[in-house]
Amino acid sequence: MAEMDTQDHILLTGGTGFFGKALLRHWAAQEQDGHSVPHVTLLSRDPDRFASQYPTLVAHPWLRMHRGDISDSRSLPVGSSFSHILHAAADSTLGPQLTPLQRYDQIVNGTRNLLDLAVVCGAQRFLLTSSGAVYGVQPPHLDQIPEDWNGIPDPLNPANAYGVAKRAAEHLCALYGQTHGLQTVIARCFAFVGPDLPLDVHFAIGNFIRDALWRDEITVSGDGSPLRSYLDQHDLAHWLMTLLVQGKGGQAYNVGSDEAISVGALAHLVRDLVAPNKRVCIRSAVNGNHGRNIYVPSIQKARNELGLDVSVSLAEAIRATADAAIRRASQPTI
Repeated sequence: MAEMDTQDHILLTGGTGFFGKALLRHWAAQEQDGHSVPHVTLLSRDPDRFASQYPTLVAHPWLRMHRGDISDSRSLPVGSSFSHILHAAADSTLGPQLTPLQRYDQIVNGTRNLLDLAVVCGAQRFLLTSSGAVYGVQPPHLDQIPEDWNGIPDPLNPANAYGVAKRAAEHLCALYGQTHGLQTVIARCFAFVGPDLPLDVHFAIGNFIRDALWRDEITVSGDGSPLRSYLDQHDLAHWLMTLLVQGKGGQAYNVGSDEAISVGALAHLVRDLVAPNKRVCIRSAVNGNHGRNIYVPSIQKARNELGLDVSVSLAEAIRATADAAIRRASQPTI
């Protein structure tokens, strides 16, 4: 288990998103189990709103919130001292609402602002949550994509702004590591599931769980053939903390599950677990991908170097996500 001392101080960006909530729950569980928990400063554009929506998540003595935006260096906590920075801020949920240029600027400029802050505040370690999108299209001959695969998304296609920007942010980390001696580690994140996953955005597994709970049928957009894998948010938080503390500086690690499942089979699994009597509707009977569409990581590097593995099964994670959604729906709105 990757533990930190109570004297350590983490700056967490993206703390109000899916990754951040997973980490806050992870630290709260560690505290409850008697483990040491570091001081955490959570950067948020609207801390009051987050605190009103998730009062139990922020009610901890080791947590303080700071109003700021990664895109505005003047708003960052420059006067504070941090031992670690965990940079998980990027609008992956709201990203489709941004223009490609806005997405690129947010990721690249935001990362540079945080790296500059790391140098000024004397941080020893910096973890960037990057993405499997940096590899570009996963070739059909690779069932699992390893960290040393140097494919890239087409930089001339504006639709690839997210993956290209993440690749540029990774390069910035390497440059700051070389120039300032900052221990930078890259977490190339794939797909996830868990109680804090939004069910009404562009995540297929979330949409399937939503459909199973509240729609007449579970809808698959496409032919169901693409292959995906999903890591539970409890494992995600444990992996990120392990990388922050123990990952090798200047190295990238895939973060995700290597247990592939087709999107069609995933829809049927969600149906079987959540709503056994519902119909699964696959909209297209024709594979328009002209080959397999794969997004599955190799996690051998994380296994071999850091002892990380998948501990929560996909079925367990789906059940927990559905149960959490039911609990939220039953709570009275204020």
